[in-house]
Amino acid sequence: MSLIPTLKALLGEAHVLTEATDQEAYLVEERGLYRGQTLAVLRPADTAQLAAAMAVCADAKVAVVPQGGNTGLCGGGVPEAGSVVMSTERLNRIREVDAANFTMIVEAGCVLANVQQAADQAGCLFPLSLGAEGSCRIGGNLSTNAGGVGVLRYGNTRDLTLGLEVVLPDGRIWNGLRSLRKDNTGYDLKHLFIGAEGTLGIITAASLKLFPKPAERATALIALPDPAAALAVLSAARRQSGDAVTACELVPRIGLELGLAHVAGVRDPFDQPHPWYLLLELSSSRQAGLQQALEDILAESFEQDIALDAVLAQSGEQRTAFWRIREGVPEAQKKEGGSIKHDVAVPVSRAPEMIERCTRAVQAAMDGVRVVAFGHVGDGNIHFNLTQPVGADKAGFLERWAEMNHIVHDIVAELQGSVSAEHGIGQLKIAEMARYKSDVELDLMRRVKHALDPEGLMNPGKVLP
Repeated sequence: MSLIPTLKALLGEAHVLTEATDQEAYLVEERGLYRGQTLAVLRPADTAQLAAAMAVCADAKVAVVPQGGNTGLCGGGVPEAGSVVMSTERLNRIREVDAANFTMIVEAGCVLANVQQAADQAGCLFPLSLGAEGSCRIGGNLSTNAGGVGVLRYGNTRDLTLGLEVVLPDGRIWNGLRSLRKDNTGYDLKHLFIGAEGTLGIITAASLKLFPKPAERATALIALPDPAAALAVLSAARRQSGDAVTACELVPRIGLELGLAHVAGVRDPFDQPHPWYLLLELSSSRQAGLQQALEDILAESFEQDIALDAVLAQSGEQRTAFWRIREGVPEAQKKEGGSIKHDVAVPVSRAPEMIERCTRAVQAAMDGVRVVAFGHVGDGNIHFNLTQPVGADKAGFLERWAEMNHIVHDIVAELQGSVSAEHGIGQLKIAEMARYKSDVELDLMRRVKHALDPEGLMNPGKVLP
């Protein structure tokens, strides 16, 4: 069998890309840390074609690297030499929206924003929301168990999934597209593939949970003295709003300053600078007096000397402006030079301690390093990013990535946290897996991998050390 001619006959010549110029976009990743090589980029039209192509590759013992929107941040979709890329971009159909069951069935290549829009048109909400939602695809979100800004209220992608359709490494199709809230018939196999980053099979479709569309939102940007104050505000907000908190996002002063310098549309709504800011949003599927509830939360925070100042959004435009501040932080960092990123999570109650201890430790190790700690403080996931010192050599700064990782991750591990909260492992964090996972955990994961992919052909060199 000649692999490429067989695949072209199966998928069509236009959908087996072998020319370097056609492959280019599939070989690099978001941060520019990795560049791959591939025999071909395969673009099947549906699950049946993908399964047939997978079977051909399995017979030829050619490794397969699944790829969706290629927006990952850990090199998980970058191919190794001698492998093929299996793109899900053409598997982009919304198969079903069942508003009465509050579910939808979508194919893995659907762009996240399109999934959100289809739910909205049915009068429902699909709550997964993250910065790359205009280009990331739901299969990649599932494969990395993406989080985003709504985890506090709705959970990670894993929590939003009822069933999956998966093509296995040998080309067989497992149809687990059940839209049931209760199914106690043995092992819940979908959880093997969610978060596995394509190392066990390729997710081709998913049954997702929907929720009532919010009828009311209330949003405030709150100035705070320190991250500990954010937890005090969150506690009051959950108590006083009937647990209507949808998002709770922390932004340091440096994050706002970088946004002001580099990101169009970022404005400082306060008259004077403050050390920290908390973006707090409440939502409800009914008119529930959330604006008044938010005002009461802020009044309590001022009375107890927790908050320094606050601005409430009085319109959709103001709400968008507040969110622009938060969303502009990673965009601004790119324009400020080198950035060493840490996507970590600790118990919510330990987040202020983690930020304080890690900041002291990295500043002691590197003069002038600029700590940009921001993100989902409401669920304990902090993006503890380090921007290069002013005037420093970018390459020299990035050479200290492993050193900074060990400093930050050792503290996170001591606090019973995770070194990857929502971005996955990919290639970037394989050494960290070996360093922080127990031998028992690694052994169990390797056994699962061998059971489902005994030839090791699914996304080799990713996740498992």
